[in-house]
Amino acid sequence: MNTLSRLGLGPKGQLEVRRPRAESVPTLVFPPACTSGGLPLMEALKQRQSQREFATTPLAEQTLGDLLWAAGGVNRPALGGRTAPRAMDSQEIDVYVALPEGLYRYEPAGHLLCLEVPRDVRAETGNQDFTAEAALDLVYVVDNSRVQLVQDEQREDYAYTTAGAMAQNVYLYCASQGLATVLRAWVDRGALRAAMELGVGQQVLLAQTVGYPEPDPVA
Repeated sequence: MNTLSRLGLGPKGQLEVRRPRAESVPTLVFPPACTSGGLPLMEALKQRQSQREFATTPLAEQTLGDLLWAAGGVNRPALGGRTAPRAMDSQEIDVYVALPEGLYRYEPAGHLLCLEVPRDVRAETGNQDFTAEAALDLVYVVDNSRVQLVQDEQREDYAYTTAGAMAQNVYLYCASQGLATVLRAWVDRGALRAAMELGVGQQVLLAQTVGYPEPDPVA
């Protein structure tokens, strides 16, 4: 399947509106993250891997919330500290979640999702077929307006460093919980940026597919 067909381009070369596959809710507030249990760190590191075959089963609300908390949630409320390091505490990386119900932005302070685009944009998050069918795709986006104190030539380095740390947190959470994931740089960033309706100064960095692993076929 080529890139243009994956983008759902209409006869005039414009993106067609893809309706959400389920009802879009403006806000989804998660229960507190479950910060106990799971695999020991060294076992999770042993199990960490990239997988590219996913079941279509959606993640439970608690699991989704815990996944996002692992990526970049608040782990030190008194300081507003996060689970992943960030240069100069600029908090310049936002995690967007592409679900069948629409595109959401994770808000760490409230541990909730805010609806940004009421359309299923999973197919636009990458050029691999599985992106459109897995439970969700994460998109790491930098907002350069938050890093004005960082020199221009260093901003991209800082942004990718933070996004990489967040993605590794997701890998370890998935390894601990028996989920499948793969980090992806093969992304049509211009088309995805348009689909996400991002603003000036926002830049797509990486995408990461998450879901349950596809069951082994019965012999």
